[in-house]
Amino acid sequence: MSGQRLRWQPLPKGAFTGTPWSRPGAIDGQDPYLAWAEADDFAGYARRHGGHEPLKWLPIVIELAPGVDVAALVAASSTRWLQIPRVYLDLRRTLPGLRYCSARVRPQFFERLRRRPDFQALIQRLELGLPVGQHTHPLQDPCEHHHLNASRAAAPRRLRGPVLGLIDGGLALANAAFLDARGRTRVKHFWRQDSCYGGPWPGQNHHGDGHVPLDPARAGPTPPEMGYGHTLDAATINAAMARYTPPGGALDEDALYRHFQLWDLARPVNHGTHVMSLAAGSATPHLPHKDAASRCDLIAVQLDWSNILDTSGGAMNVSVLDALMFILVRCAPSAELVVNISWGTLAGPHDGSSILEAAMDQAIELLGGKLQITVPAGNAYQSRTHANAELKPGACETLHWRVQPDDRTQSFLEIWLPESADAVAIEVTPPGASEPLPPLKLGQAGLWTGKPEGSRDAHPICGLIVPHRSALGAHGTCALLALAPTFAWDAHTATAPFGDWQVRVINQGQHTWPFDAYIERDDVALGQHTGARQSYFEDARYDTSGNLNSFVDDPANPTPIRRSGTFNSLSTGQRTISVGGTRRVFDPGLGALSRFARYSPQRPDPDAGRPQRPGVKKVPDTLQPSDDNAALWGVLGTGSLSGSTARLAGTSSSAPQEARRRINRA
Repeated sequence: MSGQRLRWQPLPKGAFTGTPWSRPGAIDGQDPYLAWAEADDFAGYARRHGGHEPLKWLPIVIELAPGVDVAALVAASSTRWLQIPRVYLDLRRTLPGLRYCSARVRPQFFERLRRRPDFQALIQRLELGLPVGQHTHPLQDPCEHHHLNASRAAAPRRLRGPVLGLIDGGLALANAAFLDARGRTRVKHFWRQDSCYGGPWPGQNHHGDGHVPLDPARAGPTPPEMGYGHTLDAATINAAMARYTPPGGALDEDALYRHFQLWDLARPVNHGTHVMSLAAGSATPHLPHKDAASRCDLIAVQLDWSNILDTSGGAMNVSVLDALMFILVRCAPSAELVVNISWGTLAGPHDGSSILEAAMDQAIELLGGKLQITVPAGNAYQSRTHANAELKPGACETLHWRVQPDDRTQSFLEIWLPESADAVAIEVTPPGASEPLPPLKLGQAGLWTGKPEGSRDAHPICGLIVPHRSALGAHGTCALLALAPTFAWDAHTATAPFGDWQVRVINQGQHTWPFDAYIERDDVALGQHTGARQSYFEDARYDTSGNLNSFVDDPANPTPIRRSGTFNSLSTGQRTISVGGTRRVFDPGLGALSRFARYSPQRPDPDAGRPQRPGVKKVPDTLQPSDDNAALWGVLGTGSLSGSTARLAGTSSSAPQEARRRINRA
């Protein structure tokens, strides 16, 4: 690479959306991840070299314009090119004026957005979902015009009283921790969002489709109001439990889960089961055994495993929003409902203005206090994935982004700038390069390309997209730097160089601007293998000594790498409840350093005086234990099978304990 003159190539016209991404203004107000995905032919979602047919449907999440609701969008569209799950109409009396929905769209949708100002006026912004597997297929029985004036179809009996909703993965619905006094399941409704098994997952680039549909006679029917996945109700679960319980014997849980095609529950530990036991299980260590939470009704949604494997979480917006609607439509308006979502991401605006966070906030507001949502504050406090600095006129800040070798997934860096920071430029120097790529300003974008071995065509290695406004947040803008994997088994796959990517943020104007840079999550979920490796920032001034005071930010240290501000970007909403992690036993004489789990954001913020973009959230709303003590990380919860226990660390364990406290208070 040394001696080569580096240059950006223009973004291509989107093969699916038809968007001329290189045209001036085309990237403004859009989701930069969608522009990148089209630029690399959705290679990050295992679509380039696996023999897949062209995409037919694309999953998105939509924020409607003020005063517009889902019914208005349905009335102005056709299911030939826009399909919305029926649940969003079923809930219009419960959530009047809801401005958010998921959808599956065809290319004609984007054509109408470009050519029909009246249709464009209905939609404020949209984000890409996860374009893999079933999410690229049409929905069963989506919203249609005749649903607008029809009476709502018969729905399952709505739950009243305290209800705990859980959105997670790996949910052992027949575990004894979730049974009532008569041995029946307390899981009244269970929705698994996957419709098949054996298919490719993000970043794995399997050849061929490999999808095998689940059997509805075993996994349950597709919920008509959602249009995908499979659902089980309590009666079905209890009947199956009876079949797999021999006379005078104990339930054969392994056989039951095989019958339901829940093969993931063969693993001894599952994240969702552990979390649900902390929120509402009986006989959970350190938690009450006969409280209201250990008796309340449960509604469980198991996320599609493609969302679990794609730990960046950047495209789980559709799945989480749909999961929340599934739970809400099964509860009476008077129900005291607490929903726990122990999942999250690292990038994003961090001011509550992402579409998913804004949707959760509006749902909570419309339900007038009958809905509470608990979310973890995040586990990346020591991960060096956040940088913050204030740029004075003429100044620049150089970030050193260490991208690891053997990373088989894409890596992303988001740089968030406040309103009117139009004089900021971003310059990128790849590892080993003798000169940087030309700096790009707001409104500009480019691709750095290369030819893999044996390929005639150049493929994107790196993309920098710097819109004036971004669909990812409502305030300021987000510049996205996207990288191809640094390793691939397929020789025809373009790979990015690993090492130190230098990113210079340059202020060419006359005003001082703060900025935040967030590296997106890229680790491996519990029990999975995707080849992901988390990248991080480096700086000589950042304290990595491991000394007692090196685990919190020193306000006097000028390093741009800051623990403060490293926060779960699903947890920065105005009305959701973010929960930080503490140690159950600590030495008060050592202060906050002893009290907090090392990986959790702290309360109060040790670096509160740092210049910051308006509205950024850095401090948890409340705290719950996530470690037993400084030496014994994690807390005990339930394993997959009844009677087993597992210890997992992370604020994912703090959030359900707060959910439990709120159920007991209802």
